[in-house]
Parts: sequence; structure tokens; C-alpha cells
Amino acid sequence: MVNWDDSQMRTTYANVVNAASTREEVTLFFGTNQTWNPTAAKTFDVKLEERVVLNPHAAKRLFVLMGAVLAQYEKRFGEIKLEGLQAAAAAAKANGKEN
Repeated sequence: MVNWDDSQMRTTYANVVNAASTREEVTLFFGTNQTWNPTAAKTFDVKLEERVVLNPHAAKRLFVLMGAVLAQYEKRFGEIKLEGLQAAAAAAKANGKEN
């Protein structure tokens, strides 16, 4: 049994996330997009506020957990569209760089 102690827990909002990895760790960066009018902006200001460093095993568990949580979310509320990622994936596929 796991007893979760949330007495020291903080809450941080993020609308931007990025990730990087080495052989030993996976790093997640969380922040907020500070651009008020993204359609008119040529650049975006993102304030990075949190960094979470995981070993690869914990990162894989997070990957599986997030997949399950998002599958449940989409089942209840509908598919989450990620236009930028879908366009990038299509371009990579067209250029023969698909995984």
C-alpha cells in the first residue's frame, strides 16, 4: 500500500512542455506561453518555471500513465487535436523520416 503525503505539494500551471534526454535521465521542462496574440507574433515568449528530472524507468512509467489518462479523457470529451504536431508528423512522413 502506498500512502501519499501531499502536505508539502505545490501546484504549478503549464501550457508549454518540452523534453530532453541523455542515457541516464529524461528531463521535462514546464512553462507558460507569455505571448498574448499568438497569431500576430513572430516569436513566442515562454517562461520556463519547472524542471523535472526522471530516470528512464520512471519516465517510461509516466509515459504509460499519461497515455492511459489521456485515453480516458478523450473517451469522455473527444479527441485532443494537436495541429502543430500533426503537421510536423505529416511532413516527416512525407520526407521519409518517420520512425
